[in-house]
Amino acid sequence: MRDESSKYKIAIVDDHALFAGSLEKLINSFPNFVTIFHLRNGLELQKKLAEDDNVPDVILIDINMPVMNGFETAEWLSQNHPQIKFLALTMDDDEMNILKMLRLGAKGYLLKDIEPEYLHVALNEVIEKGYFHSEKVSDALLNSLVEPKGKKELTFKKNELIFLKLASSEMTYKEIADVMQLSPKTIDGYRQELFNRLEIKNRVGLVIFALKNNIIKL
Repeated sequence: MRDESSKYKIAIVDDHALFAGSLEKLINSFPNFVTIFHLRNGLELQKKLAEDDNVPDVILIDINMPVMNGFETAEWLSQNHPQIKFLALTMDDDEMNILKMLRLGAKGYLLKDIEPEYLHVALNEVIEKGYFHSEKVSDALLNSLVEPKGKKELTFKKNELIFLKLASSEMTYKEIADVMQLSPKTIDGYRQELFNRLEIKNRVGLVIFALKNNIIKL
């Protein structure tokens, strides 16, 4: 077991005191992690990081919080403390919110009903690999991390690349069709073709593929 000074430091930003307290105890039971603080929202995190030199290695952030929510907190962290890794830990499994948090710099997206050991695995993966994606949220998140067959031979038409970039935003498919001045049926064709070729199952997988291959940047 590591001594306290050599453990990886975790912070929790969640306004549910009972959950945060239980989570702190759980993390402290892991041999290589220690919770250094838990706060109720992003504004408290801003103040804490400004006043305290004890910077966490990973921050667990809820989405639905008062004053400064998870999206606002993620955006602020990415802009002001890009060296700090953070994960969403929430009850919200909406696909568009998953996409939004990934776009804002989250290194993973976990649901609060995960098993304790799964959280330990996630924290280790973020430390060692820089990211972790939950199978419970979407099989595509894990599938898209596997190198596609024949990746070296993958080529994209101009419109496919434009579609891939727009699909990685918060735009609806109808809005993408309007921007590209194409019919919704054509956009559906691009989507299905990329799903098949990249061996992924949904839009989240497209975002992960685009991020991994530097087609889009955070």
